[in-house]
This record gives sequence, structure tokens and C-alpha cells, in this order.
Amino acid sequence: MHMTNQEILDYTLKQSALFRKKDDTDPALYDKYNVKRGLRDKSGSGVVAGLTHISEINAFRMENGEKLPCPGELFYRGIDVKTLIHGFLADNRFGFEETAYLLLFGNLPSQTELQEFESVLNECRALPLNFTRDVIMKAPPEDIMSSLTKSVLSLAYYDKNLNDLSLPNVLKQCLKLISVFPMLAVYGYNAYNHYSQGESLIIHNPDKKLSTAENILRMLRPDRKYTPLEAQVLDAALILHMEHGGGNNSAFTARVVTSSGSDTYSVMAAALCSLKGPKHGGANIRVAQMMRDIKKHVKNTDDEQELEAYLAKILEKQAFDKTGLIYGMGHAVYSLSDPRAEVFQGFVEKLASEKGREKEYRLYNSVERLAKKLIAEKRRIYKGVSANVDFYSGFVYSMLNIPDELFTPIFAMARVVGWSAHRLEELVNADKIIRPAYIAIGDRQTYQPLNQRK
Repeated sequence: MHMTNQEILDYTLKQSALFRKKDDTDPALYDKYNVKRGLRDKSGSGVVAGLTHISEINAFRMENGEKLPCPGELFYRGIDVKTLIHGFLADNRFGFEETAYLLLFGNLPSQTELQEFESVLNECRALPLNFTRDVIMKAPPEDIMSSLTKSVLSLAYYDKNLNDLSLPNVLKQCLKLISVFPMLAVYGYNAYNHYSQGESLIIHNPDKKLSTAENILRMLRPDRKYTPLEAQVLDAALILHMEHGGGNNSAFTARVVTSSGSDTYSVMAAALCSLKGPKHGGANIRVAQMMRDIKKHVKNTDDEQELEAYLAKILEKQAFDKTGLIYGMGHAVYSLSDPRAEVFQGFVEKLASEKGREKEYRLYNSVERLAKKLIAEKRRIYKGVSANVDFYSGFVYSMLNIPDELFTPIFAMARVVGWSAHRLEELVNADKIIRPAYIAIGDRQTYQPLNQRK
């Protein structure tokens, strides 16, 4: 039986309605069976599923037996991420590589250890012969996260020790992927930009004398040029996105797939697919799109009454994408503040001044301040709501002339370090596959022969 594309579409529309009818679950049943939907309790806190040494989030404090919100804190191996970044800035050096060492091995490296680690990353910063031509440039998709995932899975074919789960081999694979993620993402974008958008094809090799942040800008820009502040800001962004408490969706995905005994490339591809989702790593693109929409519909963005009225329309599902969300505001864990957003904000003002985008910076400040009030009032969120890291990161990337298509891949270039640390920790400590339970609530049915079915 031959079907046209329209007939296939009609069929899927009809059958999806049937699926919704059969599988839509009454929310009251989650309470009846004491199911923590989305692995969260009623307060929204994540159900504890494991232990980790890698990172820690603090967003609440206990006082007289009561859980109270407090300014957010993020620790990498017990070190406050704010302290880390301020230390790098005080010494006027890049910190991505040093922070990667900390997350992977548990302590800050000595000068000798750092030099050795950087040498290893530099030597790993190379792709197999003709890989760029044969893999990255073949049918490049607009979605660079899909290109990145394809490239990671393709690298598995070049690894003779693919399924060797010994720690030295897995660490070698992780270091290789940490090193080449920027190349895979930037080359994937350049290929898409050339073949789909008609732009010149630019493939710059990384420079072994440069940091990861510098190499990203060097490979992305036709003239290979960037300012010290631009590289410094991108380095800080990579550090802030590197890891987040272990319970985030993509890190958990990495641990789940690792627990099944799968290979490193499959683990990282699965984590990439998780990060790609707009509820996880894709939120900063939504922020950038939302801000463009605000500038389009608010005649005078310095008029706070007009701006507040339009933000209210967004919350009421009457404007922008009509989801009722002001993107970049609020977080699943943090309430009073996201420490990553606080660090970002310090850089944003400097970069906006260098780029002559002070008016846009004022707009972001106004949206942040007004959105806090509106969300608290209209959503009745009394614990507090604050800007998260995604609110400012998209603005930062746009000022760095990084295209929207690379916003989430930039996140991945950083988070691959955290995924690697969690994969290694899972291999060391876990001896069972991660397997949560689901309670079956469907009605029993009686089998009927095909010729008796209506």
C-alpha cells in the first residue's frame, strides 16, 4: 500500500490523538502512588540518587528545622567557583584547563602538573586524517548539536580500544574529546555556514600555544583575531558551564549510560542529546530570541512602564512564543541568586562598554529587575526568583560575535569536562546499572484475534 506524505501526516495526527487519550496520566495518581515525578519531590528538590565528590550546589540553609533560601553557591571539588575565577583574573591567566584538571583529578594542579596536562590536551587537539572532510562536511545540519553528536559517534570508528573500560583508557578517550569538542563544533558551524548559507568556507587549525578559549575564537573568526577581554570572558563562561552539581539532566544521563557498560563516545553522545533540549542547554538561545522580540515590540525600552506591560503579556502567554515563560529567569535549584549569573554580570558590563552596547545592557538589567517582581506576583513564587546563567550568557555570546547556532555547543565544550568526571566516578564506584522503577497503571486487556477486532 503506497501512501503519500500527506496521508502519512494525517495518520500520525490521528494516532497521536489516540496515544494521548490512552496514556495521559491523571496528576493525582502521582500522589496516590507516592511517585516523585521527574525524580523531584513536592517542593521541587531532586530525589537523591547518588553521591559525588565532583561538585556541590547550595541554595538553602536549615534554621530551627526550617529550610530557608539563601544566596546560591557552586563548588567545584570543594572550591567556590567565584573564588576560582577571581583567582585566575588576579593572576591574569586563563583558567579552563586548570579547572578541568581540578574536576577530573580532585585538586588544583601544581605548575608542573598544569604544564603536563596542557601538553596532553594540545597533543590530543587533532582529528583523524580527512575527518573534517569525510564526516563534518557531509550534509552539515543547521543544528550544530546534531553535527557535534554525529562527529562524536563517528570518532568511535577510529578508536581500536573503543570498549576498553579500564580507567586509563577511558581517561584517554575523555581527554581526547575535551580537546576536540571545540573543533567539532566550530568546523560543523563553518561547514553549515558555507554549504547552506553560501558563506566562505573557513577552517583554521588550533594553535597549540593558545588556551581553549583563545582557540575557539581563533577558529571561528575569519581573521583569527580577538581582544584579551573577549578571550577572558569566554574562558570564564567555559568555567561557569563546566559542571553543575551532578544532578543536572545531562550529567545524570552520562552516569545512566555509563552504568550500562557502554563506551565513552556513546555516553558523550547521549549527554549531548540531553543538553540539546531547550529546557537544559538550549535556554540561552531562547533568551536571545526573547530579547530581540522585546526590542521589536517595545518602542522605547527605557520606558519601564511600557517594558513591564510587554513582559506581563509574555507571562500571560499573549506575546513572544506564548509559553508564559520569561526565559533566563528562575532555576530548578537556586532561588535568591545563581552564582554563575552573578559572575557573568560582572563581565557583561565591561564587554558591553567595549562593544558600545550599553543601551542593550540597560535593557537586560531592566528586564531582570521587572521580571523578578512580575513572576513573584503573577506566579505567587514566594521563595524568590532570580536570573540564571542563561539570562546573561546569550548576551555575552552575541557580543563575542558567536552565532546563535553555537550557543549550546559552547555549553557542551565546557560541560564535556563535567561529563567526563562523572563517567570516571561512576566507573570507580558503581557496580549496578541505574534502573529507576515505574508503576504500571493501565487497565488489563483481553487478547482478541485479528478478524474479531473492530
